Amino acid sequence: MESTHAKILFLDIGGVLLTNGWGSESRKKACEKFNLDFAEVDALHNFIFNIYEIGKITLDEYLDTVIFNHPRDFPREDFKEFMFSQSQELPEMLQWLKEWKADSGFRIISINNEGREFNEYRVKKFKLHDCFDAFISSCEVKMRKPDPGIFQLAMGIAQAPPEQCIYFDDRIMFVHAASRLGIRAMHHTSPASTIQILEQFKLENFT
Repeated sequence: MESTHAKILFLDIGGVLLTNGWGSESRKKACEKFNLDFAEVDALHNFIFNIYEIGKITLDEYLDTVIFNHPRDFPREDFKEFMFSQSQELPEMLQWLKEWKADSGFRIISINNEGREFNEYRVKKFKLHDCFDAFISSCEVKMRKPDPGIFQLAMGIAQAPPEQCIYFDDRIMFVHAASRLGIRAMHHTSPASTIQILEQFKLENFT
């Protein structure tokens, strides 16, 4: 009989290890800094951002629609630099996860909604290859959470049944989407609670 011990950790990145790449608060800060109309920017963002996250358009094409649809008195590169600067490491989790992976025996795979330029920047900037074995990123697989297909693809790549997979996400809707497929999915609410759960899974793997 195949073991039901967890072997694969699926993990969101934004909201768990790092800040969100281009969330509402970042857009508000950008509008204040560059003197933009937030209501207009937000409406256009909501119209097109999902298309950017599944890799159908580039970051420049996103900006053509959302920001540079009017003449601006600031360079595009300054705005992009500000966008990337909004990615910050959240306290406690990332370095701990890199150390935990080294002796846990788990493979760790990201399942994240991210546009390509943000994804590449964040992987390189924060050395995410040190803790992830693979990246199931929406921009590469042309699906985004909560599409069940992205979780099914991740299990196929891991070659693991759902009962051997655990998943953490800070968004409860995505937790529920993974749970419906039989994955042991948990809501990340704090580093302390997630660390406690993962330490318990590690102990179970060694018993």
